[in-house]
Amino acid sequence: MYLSCLTLNPCNKQVRSELARPYEMHRTLSHAFEQGPFNTSRTADESSGVLFRVDETSHDHAIVVLVQSKIAPDWSRLNGDNDGRRQPYLLRPAEFKRVDLQLAVGQTLAFRLRANPTKRLPPQNGHDGKRVGLYKEDEQLAWLQRKAEAGGFRVLRAQISRDEEVKDKIHRDDQTTHDLKLFTVQFDGVLQVIDADQTQHAIESGIGSGKGFGCGLLSLARA
Repeated sequence: MYLSCLTLNPCNKQVRSELARPYEMHRTLSHAFEQGPFNTSRTADESSGVLFRVDETSHDHAIVVLVQSKIAPDWSRLNGDNDGRRQPYLLRPAEFKRVDLQLAVGQTLAFRLRANPTKRLPPQNGHDGKRVGLYKEDEQLAWLQRKAEAGGFRVLRAQISRDEEVKDKIHRDDQTTHDLKLFTVQFDGVLQVIDADQTQHAIESGIGSGKGFGCGLLSLARA
């Protein structure tokens, strides 16, 4: 597994546009991987295991983007990108490293997760139930606990911040356009590993839906 750190230039026109439309940022980031530009095929996209999250830094207004992938990225294209005013896409060359988590049962770790907590409504008229967002804090925390149990870890404490509604238009290969709206929140807290293999799989696969919009990347650090 590989982890990249990109420092985006907030003065770049493309960066500002992609902050408002994270699906387009996903398309841009996907150029760094062997599969090429973003592919609407879920199987092709998941082959690189690309997850990302936008973290804003306050001290210099830079935009930090973390990218996790199953294969090594090639950020050479982004390193040379400039807009019409010659503002670079990146403030400094992108960096990446190979990560070996070496998780152990009972290990306690700090975590951050930007997620799209949802539930599926009961089926109606022969159709699958619609997926809807969870807007209440107690429902969001309960969702996180369910995902933790399925992912082989236990949430010891968590707080919610940076709730945001994302609206975008998705352009499909068949030339149709799909309006999309999802609600995202950021969880910060401490977890404990219960099953190391399950937790590793959850980290590699991502947590929840909305992965093409900057959700699902579970970051860990020493507690």
